[in-house]
Amino acid sequence: MNAQETFKFAQTHEWSSLEDDGLVWVGVSNHAQEALGDVMFFQAPKLGQVVKQGEAIAVIESVKAASDIHAPVSGEIVALNQALESSPEIVNQAPYSTWLFKIKPGAELAAELLNLLDAPTYSSTAGA
Repeated sequence: MNAQETFKFAQTHEWSSLEDDGLVWVGVSNHAQEALGDVMFFQAPKLGQVVKQGEAIAVIESVKAASDIHAPVSGEIVALNQALESSPEIVNQAPYSTWLFKIKPGAELAAELLNLLDAPTYSSTAGA
């Protein structure tokens, strides 16, 4: 997995990382997991689901709240992190090494990445 410095962030607090396998790995930021508190449940998108950038496609729940997870880029959901079914709390323990799902991006990836924030910009706006 790429280093956090190479991640791109959505204003809705999802991180994304374009990996060597050509897939975009998606997780939630440290700021998001701290705001949520203890994560108790993750409702993943469906494998094969076609998503659009910014679309609410999953839900993460904590003892405090439930929050939508948005697609940082458009494409097809091709992998889900199965470990989250039995241990959703790993999001709190390691938010930047715990991916939620992977997206096979579409042709618009380069343009969509421009809509996301780099790590320093995200940190300054999220207070993370």
